[in-house]
Amino acid sequence: MKSTIGKRKSLAICLLSVLAGLPSISVATEVVATSGQSTWLAAMQQQAEIKQVIVDMVNAIDTKQWQRAQSSFADTVFVDYSSMSGQAGSNVAATELITGWRNLLVQVETHHMLSNFEVSVKGDSAQVFSHVYASHSASGIEYWDIFGRYIHVLKNINGRWKIIEMTLQTQGQKGNLNFLQEASQMSQTKQIQSENTRAIKRIEFFSEGEKVAGNLYLPKDYDTSKQYPTVIVSGSWTTVKEQMAGLYADKLAEQGFIALAFDFRNFGQSEGEPRFFENPTQKVTDIRNAVTYLQSLAMVDKNKVGALGICAGAMYTLIAASQDNRIQSVVTAASWLHDAEAVKLFYGGEAGVFEKITQAQQAKRQYQLTGDVAYIPSISTTDKSAAMYGAYDYYLNPERGAIPQWSDDKFAVMSWEGWLTIDPMPSAQALKAPTLMIHSDGAVLPDYTKHYFANIASEEKKLHWMETDLASPYHQFNFYDQDVEVNESIAQASQWFATHL
Repeated sequence: MKSTIGKRKSLAICLLSVLAGLPSISVATEVVATSGQSTWLAAMQQQAEIKQVIVDMVNAIDTKQWQRAQSSFADTVFVDYSSMSGQAGSNVAATELITGWRNLLVQVETHHMLSNFEVSVKGDSAQVFSHVYASHSASGIEYWDIFGRYIHVLKNINGRWKIIEMTLQTQGQKGNLNFLQEASQMSQTKQIQSENTRAIKRIEFFSEGEKVAGNLYLPKDYDTSKQYPTVIVSGSWTTVKEQMAGLYADKLAEQGFIALAFDFRNFGQSEGEPRFFENPTQKVTDIRNAVTYLQSLAMVDKNKVGALGICAGAMYTLIAASQDNRIQSVVTAASWLHDAEAVKLFYGGEAGVFEKITQAQQAKRQYQLTGDVAYIPSISTTDKSAAMYGAYDYYLNPERGAIPQWSDDKFAVMSWEGWLTIDPMPSAQALKAPTLMIHSDGAVLPDYTKHYFANIASEEKKLHWMETDLASPYHQFNFYDQDVEVNESIAQASQWFATHL
């Protein structure tokens, strides 16, 4: 199996880490003389900030903090390692680049040193030169060292310096010159073994003319001559298929179901513009078009298609099922269900909601006139304007939800209007599919889940309430990936789907 970004791009993995705090690292400035000390100090501070972007990026790669590394790049980066590989540089998506690095470095240890920085700034662009010496090692492979010069080009995008170009000028190498190829082969072997265990099939389908990318999880004993009950899994807002949706889909496949996790449009590997635009109406449509796709597959029992939603994915799933009777059974876990009153509790009261809706409308007008998209961070512990402001570990921890495929720094401001005005509550009266809702007092808005459940039209419904000592909404995040909550949810869901599909 080929690596995500191909053999040439895999070669670009090296020389991307640095030892934190090395005393030998310094900045050679190019400061134009000014009449005041404040101007000089401001220029020095700006150059130090630019240098720090590169230092943070390589440190993140060296410590395998992939989301942090990705945040240093623009959406698309020009990578040129032709002096090492002999192949011309090219543009690559930052998400694709990080995924390739992550796959290649699974069993590789790196030790990189950068020094002799030279930083020059012109307007909103900057160029940084630095010397690099890198050592690489992996079990069963002879070491490899390389040294030379880095050239990074950065651009100030929405107030943050981002790397848009990265070039290596190689001056010498030692040890095993085939190290990268051998490390890539070792990594690919491990990936193939892992994917064969999980039995994942990459798929694509269309939703309103735009391509949607997904992963189809097959049972381990999958038989091409059979048809299987199938479940569409949707995760929380802003998330991608590799987060909670993929986890639940994988576990459903272990129980004998086919399960689909996909990137909603505007996110992940799916098409759709603007990027990172949370559009509730569009997400409901994507779920319904996923049903159409699944019913076209020979492996799927067309009369046994269900849907499971986690957090906001539960809201979208419930609305979709209330509109589409092809969804024949529904399960929700830690459902996020709100109305005009509930959003005030989370977004600054009536004034805060009004301000965010106004910002969204302005962002939409800006996009229509200029094509520019206004963004805020998806998650932050310091920026109060972020879509999620607080120390929510799932979205901050690389071992949980802070994965390279997800963006922690881009939430389209125009999303606020649709998010804050959607009201799923009336859909309960139109929901005729058998429905299981799994929740707790420590999950988000528990009374809203109880109220929705009471109004579901179907007589075949069940409310499964989990015990917890955590206060609302902190138990919510345990449903995303923690064994106790996920396994109990899957056990309940599997039994429900087995009975009602």
